[in-house]
Amino acid sequence: MGFLEKWQPQLLSVLRIVSGLLFLEHGTAKLLHFPHIASFDDLKLVSFVGLAGIIETVGGALVTVGLFTRYAAFIMSGEMAVAYFLFHAKQGMFPVLNGGDAAILFCFVFLYIAAKGPGPWSLDRR
Repeated sequence: MGFLEKWQPQLLSVLRIVSGLLFLEHGTAKLLHFPHIASFDDLKLVSFVGLAGIIETVGGALVTVGLFTRYAAFIMSGEMAVAYFLFHAKQGMFPVLNGGDAAILFCFVFLYIAAKGPGPWSLDRR
């Protein structure tokens, strides 16, 4: 797999962009109702889920474009750790059964991005 080594910096940027866009989508579903998820119809902005929507929308946008990436990714990683332990872990031990797979994966992807940086395709690098 040595042929991929030369692409590591660019693939870090791709990982950041895709993860940021996916996270942004979670935020817009909560705050802007796009895409529409019925369980967020009566969302109170001053609630844990409302705060999560703000972090996901703002943080997702910042990480996507690569601006203040390390800070945003670190906060988003923490949000996902809290979300897992407050909501998913209570529903059972195994992430595949408690619906926490995405929370765990987002947590560690954003922690990696916080540690590694945004990659070359970012506003932070300009």
